[in-house]
Amino acid sequence: MTRGNAAPAEEQDQGSMDPRHRLTSLEICAGAGGLAFGLEQAGFDPVLLIDNRPIACETLRANRPHWDVREIDILDFDPVDHQQVYDVHLLSGGLPRVKSPAAVGRTRGDDTELSVLRAAVDLVYGVQPRAILLENVPDLVRKSDYEPIRKVVAEELGHLGYRFQWHILNAKDYGVPQSREVGLLVAFKGDLIDRFEWPRSHAGPRRSVGETLLRSMGARGWRDAEKWAAQANVIAPTIVGGSWDRGGADLGPTGAKQKWARIGVDGVTVADQVPDADFVWDPVLGRQGLVPLTVDQVALLQGFPAEWRIAGRKTARYRQVGNATPPSLARALGEAIASVLYAEDDDPIRVTGR
Repeated sequence: MTRGNAAPAEEQDQGSMDPRHRLTSLEICAGAGGLAFGLEQAGFDPVLLIDNRPIACETLRANRPHWDVREIDILDFDPVDHQQVYDVHLLSGGLPRVKSPAAVGRTRGDDTELSVLRAAVDLVYGVQPRAILLENVPDLVRKSDYEPIRKVVAEELGHLGYRFQWHILNAKDYGVPQSREVGLLVAFKGDLIDRFEWPRSHAGPRRSVGETLLRSMGARGWRDAEKWAAQANVIAPTIVGGSWDRGGADLGPTGAKQKWARIGVDGVTVADQVPDADFVWDPVLGRQGLVPLTVDQVALLQGFPAEWRIAGRKTARYRQVGNATPPSLARALGEAIASVLYAEDDDPIRVTGR
């Protein structure tokens, strides 16, 4: 990955706590590993990670060869065949973006994404984790169209003895130079949810697009790198991963592309390399005068460290990055969940297990 202004070193470690005090997790729909990486920093070691895409599994193995990564569709996953997942501390996953029932009906689409959500909830019965963290679209939390889905989840988790909270957080409040709302479900077995607090926003100034990408923009001698970075003193628009089934790599729908153009970025495409010394940056010229971002730069805006390797060709790499959970947001959530689990370990009155 092209090196840029990566997160501080203390935010990139794998977790230096005593191994005896670390927690276990099962990660589903693991993708490029943003969620798993952040949770690792928060003290969770995955006993198993699954994803149905070979390229995502390749990315995970490239960055963490010691992780047990399996190419499995969650709809086919049976805990009986992987008994190491029983009683993990945390079941986590960044699930495919669920469409509202109304939207599926209008487009005559299928409910594959909803089936994945249901499969994730069904896994709780077999795995019996002490906590659950699932990430999805913010509309799943706040829109009335999704109420039937929320009701199904509530009934299933309640039947299994879990209490939960829905919430929306924005990654820009947790050290990510991008405005990115995420919908979240956090659940605990028994009454542990009463001890849970959503993570507080990071204090201090937020990193801008220009600050984050300045070093990488100048890596091939582009003379206007500092000039461009100075005017890109804003938070990035939401990075949209797009569909795996169609289209190439770009930075999102028309509205998003217009926002990128205002900071001198060509959002219609994703580049193979950063600008060279001869590139002329002049937004007055239209697209040819705008600078496109590389996949590695988009990964920096998602909060991945510069060392994180994304496998595959450009479009596949971009899809993985664009659909990832920002690691620093994942870390904040993991630390909030871990604090509850550690408190449980210190409490003589324990929640019953199986």
